[in-house]
Order: sequence, then C-alpha cells, then structure tokens
Amino acid sequence: MRTDRINRRGLLKMMMGTSAAVMFSGSSALTNAMGIKSDTEIAAAGADTGRKPNVLLIIADDLGVGDVSCYGSEMITTPNVDRIAAEGILATDAHSTAAVCTPSRYSILTGEYYHRYPYNWNGESLVRPGQPTIASVFRDNGYATGYFGKVHTGWGEHSEDRKHRQDIDWNKELPRGVLEMGFDSYFGTPFTHNEPPFVFVKDRHVVGLEPDDPLEIVPKEIERGPWGWGISKGAKAAHEARPVDMIDPIVTQHTVDFIRANSEKPFFINFALVAPHVPVAPSDEFKGKTELGHYGDFVTQMDACVGRVLRTLEELDLVNDTIVIFTSDNGAIYHPREYKMGHRANLNWLGQKTDAWEGGVRIPFVMRWPGKIPAGKTVEPLVSLMDIPKTVWAAANIDAPEDAAPDSINQLDVLTCKTNKPARHELFMIGITGQALRSGDWVYIPKPGSQGVTTDPRMDWAMQMAELGLVNSDYDEEGNLKPDAPKAQLYNLKNDPSQSVNVIEKYPDIAAKLDARFKEVSKR
Repeated sequence: MRTDRINRRGLLKMMMGTSAAVMFSGSSALTNAMGIKSDTEIAAAGADTGRKPNVLLIIADDLGVGDVSCYGSEMITTPNVDRIAAEGILATDAHSTAAVCTPSRYSILTGEYYHRYPYNWNGESLVRPGQPTIASVFRDNGYATGYFGKVHTGWGEHSEDRKHRQDIDWNKELPRGVLEMGFDSYFGTPFTHNEPPFVFVKDRHVVGLEPDDPLEIVPKEIERGPWGWGISKGAKAAHEARPVDMIDPIVTQHTVDFIRANSEKPFFINFALVAPHVPVAPSDEFKGKTELGHYGDFVTQMDACVGRVLRTLEELDLVNDTIVIFTSDNGAIYHPREYKMGHRANLNWLGQKTDAWEGGVRIPFVMRWPGKIPAGKTVEPLVSLMDIPKTVWAAANIDAPEDAAPDSINQLDVLTCKTNKPARHELFMIGITGQALRSGDWVYIPKPGSQGVTTDPRMDWAMQMAELGLVNSDYDEEGNLKPDAPKAQLYNLKNDPSQSVNVIEKYPDIAAKLDARFKEVSKR
C-alpha cells in the first residue's frame, strides 16, 4: 500500500467505520481548518538550523488507540495529539513489546527485550550499571536529559530476598534509579500512581518530606490498600505535595521548566504521563469536559498537558528543532461503565492491557519533525516502541556504542516516509501469563487464551471475554474455552485484524516454523 493521506482515511474506515474515519482523514481541508501549514510550507520552515534535534518523547499510561480522536475515538477529542499527527505521521501498526508498563518501558529505555534481563525483577533498578540507554547515549553526545513523570523501572540493587518497595528507605537519599539511567534531572512518581509510595520524587529525594514525619511503606501482605499494592503512611506533607488529580499538570510544569532552562542546547526528554491509568482522577478544571465521565475527562486533561508542552516549544521557537513522539506504553484496560456506554478504548483489536492479543500491545504512535517528516502521512509498516532509541539516535547523527539497544531497529526512513518497506519483520510480545510472536502478518501464540486478564477467570477485577462480547473461534458465547480448541494460536492480521479465527489447524507448516522461531527468540 502507498503511504498517503488517502490511505489513512481508508484504513480508519476499514477499522472503525466511515463516521469515525471522517474525524481524521488527513485531508487538506482539515489541515487548513486547524491552521496547519502545508507540506511545502513546513519543509521550508524546517530547513536545517545547524543544531542537533531535540527529542521530546511523550508516553501516556494505558492509553488505547480508541482513546485518541486521530485514531477514531468518537467520545473523546484529543486536539493536541491530533495536531502532532496532522503535522507529521500516524503509525497504524505500532506495538509495545509488552502489555504492561514495566517491561514495555524497559524496552523503550534500553532498546532490548525485557526477557534479556538476567534476574526475576523484584523492584530493583532494571538498568544495569554501565548498560547504555536512550538517555545515556544522548547525554554522552552533549544533550541535556530529563525524565518527568511516572517511572516504573525500579530503584536500588538486585537481591533475591529483597522485599520490593519496603526495602528502600524513602526517608534518605534514594539508591540507584533514574539518574543512573542517563538522566540529568528527574521529577515524578517513583512507581505507578496507584502504588506506594504516593509521593513525588525529585532526583534522589522524596518531595516535601519532613525529618520528624518519616514515610513508611506497609506491604500488601499486611494491608492491601485501595489498589491491592499496600499503602504508605506518615509523611503528611510529602503525600499532600502529590495530589492525585494534579499529578500530570504538576509534572508538565517541571517539563516546561526544563525545556526553558535548556533551550540553548539540544535536549532529550522522557515525559511520562500517568493518565489514563487508574486511579482515574481528573482535576476540577477538566471534570465534565466529555460525555464519557471521568475517564474521558482524564484523557482530555492529558491532552491539555501535551498541548502546554507543545506551546512552550512554539514560544521558544524550538518547533522545527524538535522531534516530538507521542505514544502509550501498552493498550488500554477496559472499564465497565465506559464500555457499556459504547467506548472502545482499543477499537476492534482483540483484548486489553495485560493480553498478548492485539488489544494489549497495539498502541497509538504519532511523530512530528517539521522539514524532515512530511505532514499528514500514514505509516503502515510494523513499528515497535523498542525501535525509538536507534531511530532518534540516527536522526541526531549519533553513533551509539556497539552494545547499545541490541534489539532496536532504526526506523528513520520508514517514519520520515522515505520508504514504505518494513524495517522490522518480527516482534516478541509479552502478556502477563504468556507471550506472542509477530512475524510479518502472522501472530503465533503457543498457548490458548489472551495471555492476560481477558480469559483468566482468576482475574475477577477485570472485564472478561463474555462480558466484553469478544469473538474468537476458540471460545464459546459464554467466554469459555471450547473443549476441542487448539493448543496454540495462529492469526493472519492482514486477513483477520480482529483475531476472530484461529487458523493454526489450517496452516500447520507456518505454525511449526513460528513455534521454532518463538523458542529461539525467547531464549535470547
């Protein structure tokens, strides 16, 4: 297929229906209505300035493709994310390496598969001493590097008997963590915002902590807390400094401050929003902004935060010097209220967060670089978040160390629309109970089920197969695995994008070949 505006409209029509596709066709009429320059105007404006490009990587948390209006959301409008797409590219086959955040974010930072990590993770810093990261390579090449928002890749050193969060003394200078990943500055939440400690951290210290009021972690084995991960108590001022409904706006301010302070030199920023991960908590300013309730309002607040950072680039005349990438760490988890209202956060892709089915790993991905990326284009080849390191290093003409990002692929020619030939043909993807292998148009899964919550009745906190009304040939209408269902799964996404029919018995030779490759890749 050609990579052009017409195909964006056609692909969205195929995926979501005509009415949704009209919302973002990439047409010149929409471009003009939004006040966006033409390809020719942008190319002229984006002429070489002689400096290395800044890189702003924006990662939402659990945001599905159906949560973004440029991908066809009909109940949520995201004008700022849409603007990045309209002024650059929208990828229709973008994937995380995992359906949950920690392994996904590890792959973004390191450019390698999570299963290369040599230990069973127990809360320690996943990035090993001396291991190159996307940030460390930029810093070694003269960039200012900042991380703002959620980090969920651990703190401290590995030991087999450590007890995750409670083995860290949050009242002292924190051990190895974000700064050791190659970042000059950090401000954000030390884990997901539904997990203790419920505080902000700046560089190596908890924000607002008072010596006579220490912070204590109570593990989930003693008190589960509202989200099942334990609680943090004490530290009244520190907890009050991180109001749950203002996390993204506060983090956005720190991101803006970093951009202003480093506007005269190239910078790399990892801007990690917490929305729309639970707890869904929009601020009062955004409550009631959508017909979808707090979930839609939370996404709207997230989009406003993106817009504020984009406006800062404009105010500082840095638009043409900055590569902007917006994406999500994995697919969305379904919420009963919004689902019953008709919102499909993962569109028609099968499954949700935690699943190795497409709904768990297919994510929004838009990218802008005026003068280098043509405006309003659709990119159809397979793209992985793990490819970001080598792609942005190539954009900056940086020669990375030989051992850096071993599983990353340079997608610069694909994402700048110089070619529509795939650079990546294979991807290993993790669910919480199993894995999948993408190979060309094929997806192979060596076990039955979603490899996550959707088909696991033990996960009674999540919406299940029957409640979601999902269709898959291995399951009956009640959401039960059929007695005669195959022991493994094979799908062709070109012919069956919604993974409705398991064709493994029809193509045993392909299944055997992919099973052998799956075993080979998973041993790396």
